[in-house]
Amino acid sequence: MTSIAQTRVYRKGVLELEGFAVADVSEYLAQDDTVVWVDLCSPSAEQLQELANELGLHELAVEDALAEHQRPKLDHYQTHLFLSTHAVHVDTENTRLVVTEIDSFINSRWLITVRKNDTFSMSDVLQRWDRSGDLATQGVSFLLYGLLDVVVDGYFEAVQCFDDYYDTVSEGIFSDHPLNPTQQRHWFEMRQALVRFHRLAVPMREAVSSLMRREHDAVSEGLYPYFQDVYDHILRVTESTDALRDLVSTIVETNLSLRDYRQNQVMKKVTSWAAIVAVPTLITGYYGMNVPYPGFGQQSGVAVSAALIVVMSAGLYLLFRKRDWL
Repeated sequence: MTSIAQTRVYRKGVLELEGFAVADVSEYLAQDDTVVWVDLCSPSAEQLQELANELGLHELAVEDALAEHQRPKLDHYQTHLFLSTHAVHVDTENTRLVVTEIDSFINSRWLITVRKNDTFSMSDVLQRWDRSGDLATQGVSFLLYGLLDVVVDGYFEAVQCFDDYYDTVSEGIFSDHPLNPTQQRHWFEMRQALVRFHRLAVPMREAVSSLMRREHDAVSEGLYPYFQDVYDHILRVTESTDALRDLVSTIVETNLSLRDYRQNQVMKKVTSWAAIVAVPTLITGYYGMNVPYPGFGQQSGVAVSAALIVVMSAGLYLLFRKRDWL
């Protein structure tokens, strides 16, 4: 399957052309004051290798871009940087975290993005670039900032989804009806999704921090505050995921405590009724012995046994009610 490429070329901070063929990349880069962006979605090895030969991409970076499940990271090569990021979306209905890996080859003249699938659309990134056209004079740093800003905004939406979900769960565990097996499985799968999201957010923070180091010259001076803002957002996301993980642990402990409490309540009621039922069993068993006893063969014996059953059972019932066992 042939990957459909998206392309743009900027000249002196102005969008000059988009939608041109990937084969023309070198032609535009030969011109002064131009910056080129190319996006490939699920490219074949041949397609990416052709672009790698044209731009001099390192073979290890190309291998990482084609491989699955790269962790967020920033690698440094002689002519470019390689940044691996992940866009996320929480599917609460199907209890899963939808992840799209986005790998970027970063040079002072070009930005190449490689998406593993089309779950993440670049339309939001294009809109972000078009809204901030005054920053386009910053070159590749501007393009990279727009991409990271959109990705990190998705992290905030994911945190909000998890937060809303666990607020609902927190309210549900205190209801009179405990979670059924389906709900418990749903809960467990969402917890797994949260752990996976946390494992993506923490390395992302380190990758952005490394990208901002001034000795790498990856971020222009004019855009440094904007990247600092992205880093601050990532920091807030990681802190939020830590807080959510603590909340989930608290919910689990609370749910176990409530389950034990409900079980104890049931056991108290069952035990109380068993004690009340044991009274007539004891008395009728005593009076049913085939030996003489006070009131044997007389109506007084029946009256005494019946009175004992009523009085003792009522007494136990009132006692258990007073102690809130029934």
